[in-house]
Amino acid sequence: MKVLKRTKKNGNQLEDFDINKIITAVRKAYVAQGKILSKSVIKELYEIPNHHKGASTIGVETIQNEVEKILMEIAPYDVARAYIVYREHRKKIRDFAQRKIDFINTYKKSDNTANATIDDNSNVSNHNIAVLNSEIHKEDNAEVNLRIWELKLQELYPEFNHKIMRDDFNTICYPHDLNSQIGMPYCVAITMYPFILNGIKDIGGLSIAPKNIDSFCGMFVNLVFAIAAQFKGAVATPGIFVAMDWYLRKEWGDNYYQKKDIIISSEYTNRKQTIHKQVHQYFQQICYSLMQPSGSRGNQAVFWNCSIFDKPFFDAMYGDFYYPDGSKAQWNSINWLQKDFLHWLNQERLKCILTFPVVSACLIYQDNKFLDKGLYEYLCEEYAQGNSFFTYISDSADSLSSCCRLSSKIEKPQFNFTNGQLSEMTGSKNVITLNFNRIIQDWVRQNNINRNYPLDFISLKTYIINILSRIYKYQTAYNEVLKELYDSNLLTVYKAGFINMKKQYLTIGINGLNQAAEYLGIECNKNKEYKKFCNLIFTTIKEQNQKHKTKELMFNTEFTPCESAAIKLYNRDKKDGYWTPTDTNLYASYIYKPNDKNISILDKIYLHGRDFCGDNLDGGSSAHLNLDSHLSIEQYRKLLKYAAEVGCKYFTFNVPNCECEDCHYIAKQPFTKCPKCGSTNVSLWDRVIGYLTKIKNWSKGRQIEQKTRVYSKFNKDA
Repeated sequence: MKVLKRTKKNGNQLEDFDINKIITAVRKAYVAQGKILSKSVIKELYEIPNHHKGASTIGVETIQNEVEKILMEIAPYDVARAYIVYREHRKKIRDFAQRKIDFINTYKKSDNTANATIDDNSNVSNHNIAVLNSEIHKEDNAEVNLRIWELKLQELYPEFNHKIMRDDFNTICYPHDLNSQIGMPYCVAITMYPFILNGIKDIGGLSIAPKNIDSFCGMFVNLVFAIAAQFKGAVATPGIFVAMDWYLRKEWGDNYYQKKDIIISSEYTNRKQTIHKQVHQYFQQICYSLMQPSGSRGNQAVFWNCSIFDKPFFDAMYGDFYYPDGSKAQWNSINWLQKDFLHWLNQERLKCILTFPVVSACLIYQDNKFLDKGLYEYLCEEYAQGNSFFTYISDSADSLSSCCRLSSKIEKPQFNFTNGQLSEMTGSKNVITLNFNRIIQDWVRQNNINRNYPLDFISLKTYIINILSRIYKYQTAYNEVLKELYDSNLLTVYKAGFINMKKQYLTIGINGLNQAAEYLGIECNKNKEYKKFCNLIFTTIKEQNQKHKTKELMFNTEFTPCESAAIKLYNRDKKDGYWTPTDTNLYASYIYKPNDKNISILDKIYLHGRDFCGDNLDGGSSAHLNLDSHLSIEQYRKLLKYAAEVGCKYFTFNVPNCECEDCHYIAKQPFTKCPKCGSTNVSLWDRVIGYLTKIKNWSKGRQIEQKTRVYSKFNKDA
């Protein structure tokens, strides 16, 4: 009788067969139950090789199945069960490790980090061990976060079947950044006042308040990194120039900007430095430092945003603001500083294309004119010079756009020296995006809607409200999770006064709107049916947002960027047998279709205006106006004025930048051959969603989508 010599293990590894290993494993099962291994079981185990006479190899699973069968037949029940449970436990460990090993191997082989990461994030451009170790745990984080969420939902609503939430997340909606670190709020716009009052010691740092402009710049970088470590998404600092200006005036006097060309360097140094050049050094220090990979952010740069304001906006936001020394904010110097930064950033991007900060310029338009004509003209000049920033236009200073959230209502409280200027505080605690292409198709199927007849919008509204009733439960449960973390002193950014949790929104996102309309036979352009459809969606959600508002809960709605989610939702629908369009590979986050060649720039602005969304889309919508080249100052004047007149509140003009990979020459428009060295090894930079990154760093899906974008052509004399 031949004795089995080898066992196939893990698919391709061979090792000598050893019956003693089997006996040892079975004996452990007996000992765990307080029993002694019987001779009859040992005898049967020794018979296993005889079952495979003539076989040179046999799978380890086959042997374990036979051991399991023997124990089930002649061993005590609890012993057999212990062996089976232990075996399954070991299998789960092996499978878990194998999944991680497979992920590592996929990451090692990838030539594009975005394609190998969980979130398809083009901001993660590095390919190294730090990114790998950040990404490898994300699927586990998602499961833990989801379980915490489910338990809280079950606690708050015991009559509600909490399993429905997981079903919804796998079908009609998408919880953003579920795989981030455990228990984080989403994004934040902070007030700078606690920083200039107490430094960062209240959020775990060692430093007290900055004493001068040098310590301000260094500590500001630490501040943003420290706050970003406690949030999933963007960190906005709307008041950075108000704070920075105070330190600059303390250094060189209130009129420093009027004597910017004075040399301030010592006679003992070879480098002659003016005030203006030194200010630019501070800009450079802050921006380049914050563009460095951050360990707490998965080795990616911080999503940092800042704002500049016109005079009426500034007066409303900071008219009653006082610094810790009792002095007031000075508009003239702050205005010079913020405009100088905007111009410097544009010029610096000819040396190195800085993805961040994302800058939002806020203007007020009343009585058919921009109230601050000077800033309006300046912005048009900057656009004409190829600058890339967002413009936010409002008829009053009752809302703020910091690009952390597109449009957030603000209330102007009485200033006090404890909390500072609270109207800067806004953001989202959590974001859940609704996939309207799938929702509409479910509505049609479940209600036997005939799309050839006029649509029953009353039925659709009722259907949407029923879905929203669940979404508000999910958002409320998430808010309670955050409150528990706050009460446990884990959310130190809130405790330190940088943000008030009640000032942040629970956001309901919209995606797949274009495709939902197309499924119903509605064209996505300026027509009555599309307008009626959009207004129904937006007003329904806004009404429900207001209905569910409480003293501590606020809800808003926006077109979420969905860099990764737009592709995932599209692919999910396609896999599940839903109608998906063939002219795109994802669901765009605009009211217009970015690949529609028949939609003009004016149409895009109009569609994102008051007639189609306006205040009904209470969280805002960002119109990315793609151009093939930069326009004249006069053209930008007219476009900004047109946007203001039709109520398009938030937009940017986007012309791809280009960089030579050999000599690193950079231009504000595309080229195929480097004008400096003649190389054709060039890379385009574009806004993947809201931020500017190199296209070759985008995920495969986003690179495909970029090729379908329409970049409108304009005649300079038009």
